[in-house]
Amino acid sequence: MGYSARRGFTNGKASGAQRQAEMQQKIQQMQAQMNTAQEAVEATTFNASVGGGVVEAKVNGKKEVLSIAIKPEAVDPEDVEMLQDLVVSAVNEALRQAGEAMDKSLEGVTGGLDLGAFGL
Repeated sequence: MGYSARRGFTNGKASGAQRQAEMQQKIQQMQAQMNTAQEAVEATTFNASVGGGVVEAKVNGKKEVLSIAIKPEAVDPEDVEMLQDLVVSAVNEALRQAGEAMDKSLEGVTGGLDLGAFGL
């Protein structure tokens, strides 16, 4: 065991303060990587089509609907409910794709660590 005026008595291992500083630095790096990954997904566009392509929804990674495209053959005044269902299905599928992409992107950064326990 040695003695240093700066570190006190040491046994060659990092002190608690040093380990904490290293951990904080790693957390900051992880946060920066998560922000970069999140921004990349948010800038991505996700498309989903249903009903054989008669209804298409486009959303971004922020889960905002960008557009809905409906082909004329999907419009049947006698069956408006089916068209409504197709629109909902297309939007939900595109949103699911965006959410899945975000989850995979962040999982790659965190290595599958559940950051919810840390309030992140």
